[in-house]
Amino acid sequence: MDDDVAALVRADRLLEAAQVTSARGDARGASALFERACDWRNAAREALRAGDGPRGLELALRADDEALARDAVTNLAGDATTAERTAASLFAHGRPDWAARVLEAASRDLDAARAWERAGEMARAATLFERAREPAQAARVLELALRRDPGDAEAALALGSLLERFGKDEASLRVLQRVPASSSMRREALRVMLGPLHRMGLTAAAREAASELSALAPRDATEPSRAAWPARSAWLRGRYEVVRQVASSANARVLEARDRARGERVALKVYAAGDGAGTPRSAFDRLERDLRSLRALDHPAIVPLRDVEAAESIVVMSWMDGGDLAQALAKDALAPARAIEIAVAVLSALGEAHRIGIVHRDVKPTNVLFDAAGATHLSDFGAAHAADASATVTAGDFGGLTYQSPEQREGRGITAQSDLFSVGALLSEILTGSALGNEPPSSRHSGLDARHDRIVASLRAQSPEQRPADAFEALELLRSLPWPGTATGATGLDGRASTSERPDERRLQAAPDGAFIDMWTGRAVECVPLSDAVVARAQLFAAVDDGTLQQVLRIDREGGCVWLAACAAPLDRPLTRAEQARVRAALEAFVAGGGERSSLDTEGLGVSGDGAVVLRF
Repeated sequence: MDDDVAALVRADRLLEAAQVTSARGDARGASALFERACDWRNAAREALRAGDGPRGLELALRADDEALARDAVTNLAGDATTAERTAASLFAHGRPDWAARVLEAASRDLDAARAWERAGEMARAATLFERAREPAQAARVLELALRRDPGDAEAALALGSLLERFGKDEASLRVLQRVPASSSMRREALRVMLGPLHRMGLTAAAREAASELSALAPRDATEPSRAAWPARSAWLRGRYEVVRQVASSANARVLEARDRARGERVALKVYAAGDGAGTPRSAFDRLERDLRSLRALDHPAIVPLRDVEAAESIVVMSWMDGGDLAQALAKDALAPARAIEIAVAVLSALGEAHRIGIVHRDVKPTNVLFDAAGATHLSDFGAAHAADASATVTAGDFGGLTYQSPEQREGRGITAQSDLFSVGALLSEILTGSALGNEPPSSRHSGLDARHDRIVASLRAQSPEQRPADAFEALELLRSLPWPGTATGATGLDGRASTSERPDERRLQAAPDGAFIDMWTGRAVECVPLSDAVVARAQLFAAVDDGTLQQVLRIDREGGCVWLAACAAPLDRPLTRAEQARVRAALEAFVAGGGERSSLDTEGLGVSGDGAVVLRF
């Protein structure tokens, strides 16, 4: 350090000393002096002038100068080793976003993608995962983003586009449908939808999408979207306090609200007729008649109806805390036994509705809801009436087309068998990952065979006459065979088999009765501590795979327990003759499989969630 600079430093005139040093061309020394003077911005500039990219970036971030920080990242781009070392330091200091920028600039796409994921920037992570030829990882991070925020339109558009590029048309349509009409990304979502719609032969829906796309001119940024306006406080006599909008389509909006009178959460479905969109009054009148008939049924598998406000075209329903089936399928593969539980509940609800002449017309995953305990409820009965302002019930809702019967798509007569096709498509999606594909469920699950395939195929028969006669016949067909309680063979975007990772403690939530609730599937679970004998017994139960034996859901070696499907209650009544026969058959199957008859206590019978008798583990 020169004498005159040293004198300035001794006099605590650090800024002057730094400026003199800079003027003399000693950028490194000037940077050190500016840093001592807490002038981070100039310290960063001098460090970059000296070619010290890592230090320049650190000082620029300390100065909160993003432009300088980006210059520093560019400075690091040509040196992969230095970039990696700098990124590691940024991670250590809690800056994964800038670590990601450094790695991306150095063309370390895979590492940058992981860094963006840590930073919570899922769309950017997905872009880099795909660039690094890891499309399955790209899909994973986008699905994670949608689980965290189902209303993330950017993630929905990115995932839908990714699926479309890899030929997964059905899945692409389901995801893209989540981009609401109010989103600035709706136009791009519609543009991507057109390809899958044409390839799947959905020409009418493709025309509607093209029409909406051409009519969707860019909005004036100063004018808020109609769908984004807050709900009017005067709705329903001021009784319902709107919390948020949770979904929207061309036909309706769904709002979460609080019922001030009952002190409970409710869902408000506000149809377009109530927004002055011109839906014929008679359409909502038909819906209202159906809903009031269903209310009299009070069926446990139908979402409870609280009120119908005809003047505003609003339906008030109980709030379902457990989300919907689409969200459940996005989280993890469901076991066949869980799939059948869901299908049985849906068919039971449909059967009672069909008895009084009501056809649902829109059975799909987003209309299958779960309450806080995981019980299944079917929603939106008759909603197609209110959406049907013309000859089609699909306008604005391309996601539901996948589950519609051939006669419904073609505009022919709709009957109860049309709903059965939708249940078959839904069940096929749970078991194989595709609602309309031809892959048999047995190809995905080792516990299923041709008998199971035939039942699912009968529900999806192209001709209504080839399907079961009614929902109750379909229900009995599903119950006639055992369905395994573990999920196997689910595949990801790249075709590789995927297995569930061991869940963290948040997956199992303690229930008041001593059991647990599996938050991924909504099932009640009993946990038995692991031992060699318990594992051997669990393997025997799973191999016998009789529906009367308590279901083994998983052997969690890391967690040190076996998961069993919890019994709802002990049996406190005599067995019927049919139940006695089933228990005897289960005992014989258990013995034939290598078990000892004396090790099953027929006094310890329980009742499952759907009322069936169970021999406990």
